[in-house]
Amino acid sequence: MTIDEELIKLEDDIRRLKIEWEVYFNGASERPPRDLVYRVETYIKRRTADQSDLNFGQRYKLNTLAQKYAVQNALWKRRLMEKEEGRGVFAHQKQGLEALTAAKMVCVVCSDPEIEPEKADQILQAIISAQRELGRRVEVDPARFQKYLCDKTRQIKSLFRCASVQFRISTEDGKLIFKAAKA
Repeated sequence: MTIDEELIKLEDDIRRLKIEWEVYFNGASERPPRDLVYRVETYIKRRTADQSDLNFGQRYKLNTLAQKYAVQNALWKRRLMEKEEGRGVFAHQKQGLEALTAAKMVCVVCSDPEIEPEKADQILQAIISAQRELGRRVEVDPARFQKYLCDKTRQIKSLFRCASVQFRISTEDGKLIFKAAKA
């Protein structure tokens, strides 16, 4: 691989690293992209230590990419610290989890999820928060969940001959508990 191709690969790796950090900070990935960070840093350190085989244009491009990486890396470290400490943008996520942990149980009374979509959304958000509190990945299709709530509500209303259903979401012993009963 020529030096120009290596520099193009380094540029692509920095771009990919930026995307992977954004994925991590948005919660879609559980781990930060440490392997790609190691690969980029290793290449930059190796190439900046010995620039004897680089021409002026290649040296300029390498230094530009190293500076771009250094700026981005400082930003990523700051955001990582904020996420770990629950500050800044990530404070909202931490407060939501703390509220759910403090409450230990969320109760929602619903007569018809099709008519009351805000209550169905409240139930879904409580389940997602409880799952995240337990450290699990959450992949819920809102439309399928809405249909499930409608079916469960009709079933309980017909079984117990009641006007509304109470849904309870809680966590106990590392497990999510989701119960539905007559209200």
